[in-house]
Amino acid sequence: MSTRSVVAPDLTTRRAPGMGGLNLTVLRLEVRRLLRNRRTVIFSMLMPCVLFLLFGLNKAYASEPDGHGNVSAFIMVSMALYGAVLATTSGGAMVSIERAAGWSRQLRITPLSPAAYIAIKMLTALVLGLASVVAVFAVGLLIGKPSMPGYLWIVSGLCVWIGSLVFAAFGLFMGYLLPTENVMQFLGFGLLIFSFGGGLFIPLNQFPHLLRTIAEFTPLYGLNQLVHAPLLGVGVHLGWAANTIAWLVIFAGGAIWRFRKDTARV
Repeated sequence: MSTRSVVAPDLTTRRAPGMGGLNLTVLRLEVRRLLRNRRTVIFSMLMPCVLFLLFGLNKAYASEPDGHGNVSAFIMVSMALYGAVLATTSGGAMVSIERAAGWSRQLRITPLSPAAYIAIKMLTALVLGLASVVAVFAVGLLIGKPSMPGYLWIVSGLCVWIGSLVFAAFGLFMGYLLPTENVMQFLGFGLLIFSFGGGLFIPLNQFPHLLRTIAEFTPLYGLNQLVHAPLLGVGVHLGWAANTIAWLVIFAGGAIWRFRKDTARV
């Protein structure tokens, strides 16, 4: 029987992975796991399409001109934004299930940094947001009611999709902050308030002056204005961009903070 000694590996030469562990393999696995949740995927695609069909095809106003298009196109962009926000928030909030299963605590033994993990989750949620945007725009294209130049279909869709990143961070933050059994109820109500407050369902010019002022500080206000700017042909206001970036930083920072708290548990 051999009694040869085994030389232990030199662990001092090992290096932590670059970018805090952020890589395409982890991202691909997260996307595959998200897409297995068919109920969430179908709901995030179906809900905004139904809302568009209800409000975007009204003969009383749908064909009226609005910027470079018509009112139906404006409503289509609005419902695509609502769907993308709903989808990315739901995708991010699914982290609450992982917390309940103890997955967050398991991540303590991996080299994945909090910032990298949050980035992976946000990018994963964007896949669900893209599906929602494509579904609404596909319905609009098939119906033929929305009217706007061809390039605006692409530009508006990209603005909605990329902008929904803000609410991927929001979903993550709430997923870490709230108990699993309460997170979706809170998020559904919260998104409804944000949508009304940001002028997504009702134009802000119909609000009293005080409410309009308050609305300018809500999470959906800046994003709502930005995604409609190409269609309306208006310039981008610095306040809209500042509002969107500020809420992205707040939500992403909150998600990183809560992730650190979770992985620090004994």
